[in-house]
Amino acid sequence: MEVAKAELTRLRRAGYRIVGRHSAVKICHWTRSVLRGSKNCYKGWYGIRSHRCLQMTPALQYCNMMCIFCWRHHTINRMTGVGGEWDRPEDILDGLIREQRQLLSGFKGNPVVDRRLFDEAMEPMHVAISLDGEPTIYPYLADMVKLVKSRGMTAFLVTNGTNPERLMELVDEDAEPTNLYISLYGPDPETHRMICRPLIPDSWERLTRSLRVMREFQKSVKVVRLIMINGYTIRDPEKYAELIRIAEPDFIECKGYMHVGESQKRMRREAMPSLNEIRPFAMKLAEALGYEYLAEDRPSRVSLITNPSSPYYDMVRMRVSVSGTGL
Repeated sequence: MEVAKAELTRLRRAGYRIVGRHSAVKICHWTRSVLRGSKNCYKGWYGIRSHRCLQMTPALQYCNMMCIFCWRHHTINRMTGVGGEWDRPEDILDGLIREQRQLLSGFKGNPVVDRRLFDEAMEPMHVAISLDGEPTIYPYLADMVKLVKSRGMTAFLVTNGTNPERLMELVDEDAEPTNLYISLYGPDPETHRMICRPLIPDSWERLTRSLRVMREFQKSVKVVRLIMINGYTIRDPEKYAELIRIAEPDFIECKGYMHVGESQKRMRREAMPSLNEIRPFAMKLAEALGYEYLAEDRPSRVSLITNPSSPYYDMVRMRVSVSGTGL
């Protein structure tokens, strides 16, 4: 099913560019920031250089949840499948890069933009599969990851964890992404259902299975992301710890909800926590797990917790030290 004309117009006005029938690219805030000589995304902890990042989705508007904190527009047909065959990765990736270059073309004449950075931005090195929708709905996700990595680019996958079988495919088909994020939206099934408004009956059970599958990933930097929302999720660190132990991630991000986009129609501004409100919870969580509170990024309102036995610990610790975000 292709995007309707009215919806396509709305998406283009919001900065999206559609490729094929169900994929899209959009320039990230931090890409613009670096090109203008300012801050890199906090994901620089993992080696991401924001001006060379391609933020995309292969499942535009297809999602099995309607999270109240989501900044995206919730369409009525969020789970309706694509009519006919899904587009193949080799028919998508070049188009996404082409549209990204077009979106960035205006920076070339900007006097504050370093020409070297602009030239580098024309050759993306990091593909963030996280823009819109739930990427594990896309049936050729393993092929997409393999294609990205075959071109010398990193693949950064963010999922809500509701398709554990698709994640297992990535392991079985030797298609592990460079970074795997599983988002955790509450410490218990009641909170999960309240804030995620899942469109499938067993989303919590699927999520817990995905946390188990995460342990099977041996080539990915494994991250569990907690969405911190005042009045909803900044509580019960011991319960979160029980869930996180299932996955044995390398890192945990306690990321503050941002009162932006469509979420402003569903949430009060007071639901957006400050870093000062997130930090005490994150420190308690680190203590409960025997992990280390390693770094924080104030603009993004995120605290980073690390497993000191992770093979990526020293690498990230060094980058944190260089970025000046460590404690």
